[in-house]
Amino acid sequence: MAVRLSLVMTLAAGIALFASAPASAQSPPAAKPEMRENCPGLVASKAPRAIPAAFQHSALKTRVNALQLALNPDQVRISYSGHSTLLVESPQLVRVATDYNDYVRPMVLPDIATMNHAHSTHYTDRPDPRIPHVLRGWGPSPEQPARHDVQVRDVRVRNVPTNIRDWAGGTERHGNSIFIYEMANMCIAHLGHLHHTLTQQQLDEIGRIDIVFAPVDGTLTLDTDGMIDVLQSMKAQLIVPMHFFSSFTLHRFLDVAKNRKWDVEFAPVPMTTVSKTTLPANPKVLVLPGR
Repeated sequence: MAVRLSLVMTLAAGIALFASAPASAQSPPAAKPEMRENCPGLVASKAPRAIPAAFQHSALKTRVNALQLALNPDQVRISYSGHSTLLVESPQLVRVATDYNDYVRPMVLPDIATMNHAHSTHYTDRPDPRIPHVLRGWGPSPEQPARHDVQVRDVRVRNVPTNIRDWAGGTERHGNSIFIYEMANMCIAHLGHLHHTLTQQQLDEIGRIDIVFAPVDGTLTLDTDGMIDVLQSMKAQLIVPMHFFSSFTLHRFLDVAKNRKWDVEFAPVPMTTVSKTTLPANPKVLVLPGR
């Protein structure tokens, strides 16, 4: 009975959690001291150990809101809702939804929603009014890029603007943001709808990243070789692909990653729990089931 209850709680919690040019009009905010402390790029020398929760999707959905699975102080929980939307949960249960939109949303209400402007599958003009912090990755005009630096309990969220292609084939300056989520002594980056490789100034502003969510479609966003170059320059140890549409585009990216001697792992469920000490010693791509 105790085993069954443990499985129930794990399952319920898992289901519940599913520019070229830098900004010129405004100077980037100064890096806070904790940024250097929390994102030093130091990783453990242990063998890779991402921890997925083992459960079956079909069971106990009606009890999702009744149970929560606690995290250790050094852990974050990552759940893939699909497309470019992931739910990231901190040790103090602050929930962040990435590229929050009208089509793909996590099953629980986030405390922070971040969005990007390239397509309507990456933002909404009608966010749930109960979300305390809605952070748009674009500013009121190309000359006024979005600048966010928000602290909610044990989570800090900030952004670095990048450019996107507009519908006429030109450039929309600062229409995308790379959002950085700092929690549990890790830095997690969401690349959004990235259309170009990054300048050194942008890389410096981003800082060393532990986990990165990367669009790997290879056409609508950055091409595959360009995305691999961005990921190498960011030096993240754990890469979670998103925005891949099909098995073909996903495996096209994975083939290049394997050629770079990166490890590839397919998770059985769209959720994983990670801490600084369980990050892989060498770059690894962790594929979470999704769209």
